[in-house]
Order: sequence, then structure tokens, then C-alpha cells
Amino acid sequence: MKVAILGAGAWGTALGVLLASKGIPVALWARRKEQVEAMRAMRENRDYLPGVALPAYLQPTHDPEEALMGAELAVVALPSKALFTLEGLPLAPWYLSATKGLFFQEGEVLTPSQVIRGLTGRPVAALSGPNHAEEVARFLPTASVAAGPKALADRVQELFGGPTFRVYTSGDLRGVEVGGAVKNVLALAAGMVDGLRLGDNAKAALLTRGLKEMVRFGTALGGEEATFYGLSGLGDLLATAYSLHSRNRGAGERLVRGEEMARLEDRGVVEGLYAVKAMVAWGKEAGVELPIAEAVHGVAYGGLDPLKALQALMAREPKPE
Repeated sequence: MKVAILGAGAWGTALGVLLASKGIPVALWARRKEQVEAMRAMRENRDYLPGVALPAYLQPTHDPEEALMGAELAVVALPSKALFTLEGLPLAPWYLSATKGLFFQEGEVLTPSQVIRGLTGRPVAALSGPNHAEEVARFLPTASVAAGPKALADRVQELFGGPTFRVYTSGDLRGVEVGGAVKNVLALAAGMVDGLRLGDNAKAALLTRGLKEMVRFGTALGGEEATFYGLSGLGDLLATAYSLHSRNRGAGERLVRGEEMARLEDRGVVEGLYAVKAMVAWGKEAGVELPIAEAVHGVAYGGLDPLKALQALMAREPKPE
């Protein structure tokens, strides 16, 4: 039995380390040949996960055919904007999305599993939760959710579960994926609060109302309300909005301190910057209020002063909670 991991960033590498440490053969596919050569030579992914040794059962490769040959499961750990590079690659029987993003096409919000299923025609599940790669790869206690067709979700639970990585299953694939994407948008907003030094009260209020916005958006798209109060919703939101590891929280902080948009991704893809476009575009078309997402979008893309965005949120019409 073999697992192919497509994408050798921090998260893909951490998942590979997790599986290989259990004696499961893992092929870690990277698009850059020089990255593969460096990982093979140093047995470490110094570009994205420095200080973590690659187990013997983990083999980096630049060849997609080598990676996918004989693989029972392909784990897609690519940035959302790179998912379409899967087109034309050899196929695996089952796929697991480890990507957190949203797309808006022809009036419809698409999740990564929908894109992967459209490109491969194979069953797809998703793995999501408060899972910072740096901690998973160092075997710190973590919990996650595998959502999708029952047989596939159960298999993912069996493969990835262990003493430091507890995996729950869910049939709400839509809700799990939407929660994982929206929390990145809310983490951008939380970073903006941090960057402006607005205090704990403001951040707590933002995240509480942000969770309500996540539920409103997610249930309108077909997710189950309870899902958003679980690991893939509230749990992931807390980890991402408060952690120093969080790329999205850090990007929000850097943005309000005057850093240029072009530099925000010098440490990796900031998925919230893409998900917020899909949220706002859909919200306008569907007539659903998403005030926090709209404020983040305005600051990131519309030149809106973040303090004015805050004032607009505070000045909204009073109403019951």
C-alpha cells in the first residue's frame, strides 16, 4: 500500500512525515526539480518545513508517474490556484483534498474537492481542522476531520489516525470545506485587528460575529450548521486567528501596516486573499450579507482604510444577537 502526496509545501510534507512515520510508503511529489534534489540530499524540506527530518519511508520525486504508480490514495496538498495542474496527471483510485480554498464560477461556489472530482472523475474526501503543519510534523497533539463518502472517510481515518493525530469522520463534505476556507478570510480580519492594536475585545467580537457569518454563508451553500461549530469550523478558526504560525493572520497584520499586496505571499500562498473574492462575488449575486468578508475585500482590493472599515462595521444597524 502506498500514498502519493501531490504538493511538497509545509502541509503536504507534514502529512507525508505523519504517514511515513507509521511505515506507510509515501511518494512526495514536488513541481520543482531542484526542491526534490535538495530534499533527497538533505532529507529535509528546508524551503517549507525546516528542522523536520524526512523518514525513510518518504521519497520525494519530481515525476508524477513515479509518484502515482501503485498509489491507493492521492493526497492533494497544492495551493488552490494550482489545482488545475492535476489535469493530465496519472489517476489514483481515491483522492483526499488537503487544500483550503474557494472558487466562484458561473454563479456557483466550488470547493477544492469539486474541482478535483471534475478533473479526475474519482471519489474525493477532504481533511480539515486546526492543523498547523509545523506542529503536526513534530507530533504535537492534533485533531482533524475527514469528510466525504463513508468508505473513503473511514479509510482516511485509518491511515492518518494515531497517538498524536486524532481523526474524526463526517458526511458533510461541503460544510467541512467551506469552514476551512472561510476561516482564512476571518483570520485575515483578525490579523488586521492585531496590526491596528485594537485589543482583545475587538478581536473576540470580530471572531464571534465572524463565526456567525461563516454559518450564514456555509448553510446557504448546503453545509450543516453543526459542522461549523466543530473542528473544521470554530476549531480551525481559533487556531488560525491566534497563531503566530498562521500565514493568513500574519498577512492581515502586514497588510494594515502598509506592506504591499505583492509581498504578502513571499512566505507562501495566502488562501484567504482568494477565498474572499469568491465569498463577496457570491454574496452580492445571492443577496446574502457578508459584512466582515466585504470589509476584508475592501481593505485588500479596494483601497479601503481599515479603520474606516471598522467604523462601518460598528455603525451597522442595531439588532438582536
